[in-house]
Amino acid sequence: MIDAFIGSIFTVILAVITLYKWVIIISALISWVRPDPYNPIVQMLYRLTEPAYALVRRFIPTVFGGMDLAPIIVILVLIFLETFLSRLFLGM
Repeated sequence: MIDAFIGSIFTVILAVITLYKWVIIISALISWVRPDPYNPIVQMLYRLTEPAYALVRRFIPTVFGGMDLAPIIVILVLIFLETFLSRLFLGM
């Protein structure tokens, strides 16, 4: 019973990581077309992604040649976290 509960929690965590990766990808793509800042979807994407970007920008300079690499760094960290957790729980 405990194994099923832990497996369910693990599945939810992986789903949240995958969903957040897609939110970051969508936010990066929308930022290329100069969206309306008053659009509720744009505001929601900004609120969801900007804290992670700010954390990365605090430690790593992310703007090179006018291109912000913070979304790529966050996605790479999420992929690492997803892989690490998968191997950690599969090894249990």
